[in-house]
Amino acid sequence: MPANRHPSGSVRVRVRHVANWLNLSTPLGLAVAAVGGARRRPGPALLTLAEGYRWRFPTGGAFTVGDVVITRTTIARLRARHPFLLRHEEKHARQWAYCLGLPFLPLYGLTMGWSWLRTGDRAARCFFERQAGLADGGYRDVPPRRLPTFWRKAHRP
Repeated sequence: MPANRHPSGSVRVRVRHVANWLNLSTPLGLAVAAVGGARRRPGPALLTLAEGYRWRFPTGGAFTVGDVVITRTTIARLRARHPFLLRHEEKHARQWAYCLGLPFLPLYGLTMGWSWLRTGDRAARCFFERQAGLADGGYRDVPPRRLPTFWRKAHRP
């Protein structure tokens, strides 16, 4: 199975899919895709692929809301550069499920801020991006940098 280790019929995939409908993250993803003018089609692992999204925010090649993978371009074009992109995005769909939907957004924002503080890169130390596989999502690992002086002084024993 090239892009996804779990067939659409697996219990794990079905539980994630139902959870993301119940926690309303998939309906939110479908609404975001529709408002952004994206064309939707079924994808692997019960994901919905939404291509041709017209808004500039959020940044990145693709982003996932519930079980909806949204991109400004096409999934085929993204997978040509990052063959395991859908595996990465399916892991984000699982994160939406275990965060119970909307709490994923502030949690992701906090970990993205932490990553930026520690590395100057929004993804390298973001818990959710690391868990989804940095390389699969087209991100690079960046070593942590020294914390700013004010942080080190405030946390000295």
